[in-house]
Amino acid sequence: MKPIFSLLAALLLAPVAQAEMPRMELTAGMYRIDAEVAADQQNRMVGLMQRKSMPQHHGMLFVFPQANTHCMWMRNTLLPLSVAFLDESGIVINVEDMQPQTEDSHCARRPARFALEMNLGWFRERGIKSGSKIGGIERAPQPR
Repeated sequence: MKPIFSLLAALLLAPVAQAEMPRMELTAGMYRIDAEVAADQQNRMVGLMQRKSMPQHHGMLFVFPQANTHCMWMRNTLLPLSVAFLDESGIVINVEDMQPQTEDSHCARRPARFALEMNLGWFRERGIKSGSKIGGIERAPQPR
């Protein structure tokens, strides 16, 4: 039993290789977002882990198989981020700020279908909050 535990611990703690993810364009008011898309379980699990920087108008869109009160955390994530939880039509449910390398849960306040991570403060600095619309969400790939 011990070797299995050690292997599992090593896998959970090891740096995760970043696979190339598909990209799509989203909009938030007059702002364009170049979003990587995490639509499968592996990409959703890795997210932005181990990244040391991210350009200003870049982000990551998480596409979930069903609406739920999904939660995000920052294990092995080196960047401070803000996450906007979105409903099926791209309406912002809530925005949460997240600090690097923490395991605090940041959750949607009601069922969300998507989460959009951007650099810390990106949404606040542009006046994007609950009730704002993220455009282009209808072109997101189906989750796998």
